[in-house]
Amino acid sequence: QVQLVESGGGFVQAGGSLRLSCAASGSIRSIDAMDWYRQAPGKQRELVADITSGGSTNYADSVKGRFTISRDNAKNTVHLQMNSLKPEDTAVYYCYARVVLPTTVFKVGYWGQGTQVTVSS
Repeated sequence: QVQLVESGGGFVQAGGSLRLSCAASGSIRSIDAMDWYRQAPGKQRELVADITSGGSTNYADSVKGRFTISRDNAKNTVHLQMNSLKPEDTAVYYCYARVVLPTTVFKVGYWGQGTQVTVSS
């Protein structure tokens, strides 16, 4: 089994910063891309940022220049540094990882449980 555990969410005023972390554990051969998604109340879950195993990154237009995704392949962790936060960034943030299990060459997707980020105006 594979588990993803997020941490670092919380309450912050507009303009502030938070750093989210997600650690993958369990039976893992390797991890391909790792993503951060978010879901605000009444809205669909949306991709915030993703990073490949080689370090290539992609960001939603709404967070470009404010958020930075990074990962530590040795520790199977991914981080999301969020600066200049806005009230519209308020959401539950989820990490998602495409994991190659030891017994297969296929990638299996796993979600974390989510961490709440609340930005006040």
